[in-house]
Amino acid sequence: MSSPTKIEPLGAIRERVLAGLRQEIISGTLRPGDRLVERELADRFGVSRVPVREAIRALVAEGFVHFETPRRAVVRRLTRQDVQELFELREALEVYAAGLAASRATPEDLAQVEKLLDLAAAATGAGDAEAITDVNSRLHDRIVAMAGNSLLTEALEPVAGRLRWMTRRNEEWPHLLVEHRELYEAIASGDPERARAQALAHVRTNYRSTVRHLFGEPDGAKESGGSGRSRGSRESGKS
Repeated sequence: MSSPTKIEPLGAIRERVLAGLRQEIISGTLRPGDRLVERELADRFGVSRVPVREAIRALVAEGFVHFETPRRAVVRRLTRQDVQELFELREALEVYAAGLAASRATPEDLAQVEKLLDLAAAATGAGDAEAITDVNSRLHDRIVAMAGNSLLTEALEPVAGRLRWMTRRNEEWPHLLVEHRELYEAIASGDPERARAQALAHVRTNYRSTVRHLFGEPDGAKESGGSGRSRGSRESGKS
């Protein structure tokens, strides 16, 4: 007698569809402007339209998708303002996290980061974009965790996916590996000021690279500090 078929809970189905669509957007399988059609996605995932509809709504909340009309959901096109605002948040939170990590990291914490750097080196040598994106995201998550501040972790969580999506398009992988090693060394030194300075330099370099890869030209505003437009331009020339 065969065992009864296990029924997957609706919440688990929704999370499976959500994770699948999110990864397809991050990897570029679904590109900006691509439409998400409930019926087609339901057939592709082998589910009803209800969990697909809920997954699309979650992707809207996460900033990956928006509704062009009430019935037309498409993958969001990132704008310069999107990039600027996300990197401003990175400056505020990741730089602070690096300083805390330098003060609080244990030998076990540092050993875990070293292992991630080894994985990053292997993935970089192989030119494996998916593995590089994954391990680099895990490395940044590890540094934030080392800061030992749960509110800091919660503040970054809602935008983590969008940051991963954005930086996935930066293919200057060997340079990223060098920067991550330098950031690790700064944190391992136990000097919070050095760690914050290295984290700030890393975020700003990554900002310029991301802008260049997304829009085809560098944004020199970061060279002199800040995350894009000056305060005066934000006040007098909002766009």
